[in-house]
Amino acid sequence: MKIRLGISFSSTNFQNYRKWFDPEVHAGKVELLELNADSSTLSDFESCDAFVLSGGCDIDTELYQGEVNYPHKPEEFETERDHFEASIYLFAKEHQKPLLGICRGMQLVQIVEGGKLIQDLGEEANLIHKKAGNTDRKHSIHISDGSLLASISQQSSGEVNSAHHQAVDPTQLGKNLLISAWSTDNHSPEALEYQNKENLAFMLCVQWHPERMEEKEKSPFSENIKQTFLAAIIHSS
Repeated sequence: MKIRLGISFSSTNFQNYRKWFDPEVHAGKVELLELNADSSTLSDFESCDAFVLSGGCDIDTELYQGEVNYPHKPEEFETERDHFEASIYLFAKEHQKPLLGICRGMQLVQIVEGGKLIQDLGEEANLIHKKAGNTDRKHSIHISDGSLLASISQQSSGEVNSAHHQAVDPTQLGKNLLISAWSTDNHSPEALEYQNKENLAFMLCVQWHPERMEEKEKSPFSENIKQTFLAAIIHSS
């Protein structure tokens, strides 16, 4: 069967998501659909077998009652996109369709489930996580034993990339969410999954960018995630 995968549009580096799935697209296994707040409809959601929530701009603070002013706040939020992607997540959850959240996508899931964000990691942690110009940072992570991510990666630790200055607030975690990986440098959350997975589809969120990691085809934190995600889609379909 051919999987129809909906990817939420980001104005930054969207081509990397397409490139990540290129081998499966060329093999005739996957069809990609760009989901855009300006043009996509409910029928587009219904036609998809699964979804990817992509990275990008900070989420509007109104969605989680955050501080209005904070370091590295963007000049403009993409509020329409925020609400649109929240509707993608809720649709996927309700209809038991697999979902993968990446960077901003992870933070969006946290917010929709009632959680909060650390709005800026601070000067020291930003030197570990925040993008340096056009270059991703690199840092090590620890994966929680017994988690979905541990079973996917078959690793207890490793190195990932990052390009963010915000993080999931572990003291105000969203409903039924479990932190399954942590940064070993500053102990900020690096992955989310459902705590109670009964009657719920595959859902994994990561704070790093698996779609643009160096040697991503060999990385258990990129290739393993992609292949397990695709297998989950086939199984659920």
